[in-house]
Amino acid sequence: MNAGKQIDFGTAKNLSLTPAPIHSDWVMEGRPLARNALLSQSEDGTACTLIWDCTAGLFNWHYDIDETVYILEGAVIVQDDNGVIRRLEAGDTAFFPAGSHAVWRVESYVRKIAFCRRLPHRSYMLAKQLYKTIMRGLGLRKTEAHSTPAMFGTAR
Repeated sequence: MNAGKQIDFGTAKNLSLTPAPIHSDWVMEGRPLARNALLSQSEDGTACTLIWDCTAGLFNWHYDIDETVYILEGAVIVQDDNGVIRRLEAGDTAFFPAGSHAVWRVESYVRKIAFCRRLPHRSYMLAKQLYKTIMRGLGLRKTEAHSTPAMFGTAR
């Protein structure tokens, strides 16, 4: 058996969340109390998984990272800058790209898992795009139909 990288196992059962105050100038109504706990973090620090919860309130949220959320408990009403309003409740997911903004209305309580990813530096992204373009131009790389990781197979 190949001794690869170590897998980090943990549990979220009875996890103690620590206060994670929402920026006071983002709060529009109420006194929302937010807490979180780090579940995992990538070796390079560009990705992490958190559990986050919050009590009732209305507040802005400005995303400086990509965040995918999975609602575990409770509900939140989210409105984006285009006026699209969506109620997220247990079992729902949403993706908030870096640079986006939303208004969150927590009526009572919400608990989520947040999968967060910091974007690589702009110069890295430009170099990567240039590399892909050159490789495709030379016929050494096919255009990717989707970005599902290879370990999960291809969608049919």
